[in-house]
Amino acid sequence: MSSSEVIQIGGIEVQVNRKPIKNLHLSVLPPNGRVRMSVPIGASEQAVRLAVINKLAWIKKQQADFEAQPRQSIREMVSGESHYLWGKQHRLDIVKTSGKHKVSIKSNSIIELQVSDNTTADNRLKLLNGLYRQQVQKTITKLLPYWQQRLNVESTSVGIKKMKTKWGSCNIEAKSLWINLELAKKPVECIEFILVHELVHLIERHHNERFKGIMDKHLPNWRERRSLLNSLPLAYEDWRY
Repeated sequence: MSSSEVIQIGGIEVQVNRKPIKNLHLSVLPPNGRVRMSVPIGASEQAVRLAVINKLAWIKKQQADFEAQPRQSIREMVSGESHYLWGKQHRLDIVKTSGKHKVSIKSNSIIELQVSDNTTADNRLKLLNGLYRQQVQKTITKLLPYWQQRLNVESTSVGIKKMKTKWGSCNIEAKSLWINLELAKKPVECIEFILVHELVHLIERHHNERFKGIMDKHLPNWRERRSLLNSLPLAYEDWRY
């Protein structure tokens, strides 16, 4: 039976989730470096504490990296504000209209929102997110057939949604993937890295040497792409992979 508790180890608060699994899994989660550990139901408290103590230096480095990473200010959705699309800054241009609301890319540097006078910032953001979703879907549709063929795997579905703790996820049993909508703001190399990463999980579940070997073979510069993704400015509610 699964259970959850919070313990203090070396001055760090750790959320310990006991699950019907075989191995311990330690994560440092964005945006503030919260520490979460999934452990087998029968694991002793001593084993849990020892595992965390052995990783204390790594945990503190991850937390420091989160703290140091630049973040954008809260989005107000007004003309002149900067928004990212595929790694490039675009200026937001709000155009008042009495007709249907519309969002479009006007050039390499402008995103135009046509909205009515009383449209709230939240509804403007929903319109912009619609553009992001369209762009992500278009990119996945282009990349997915190539990488499925190259890796000799096939997913049942690839969905798009905003996620708070992952850039992507893979349900291995269902062979379904989720890609984070926020990747529309990052260079295309980043979403390709995440897509390949999740597809490789259909071959190897864990982030072990076999997993890294498959990544090395098919996407040799995946570490550089990961570093690029993690070095870019975060949205104010955003985090790293």
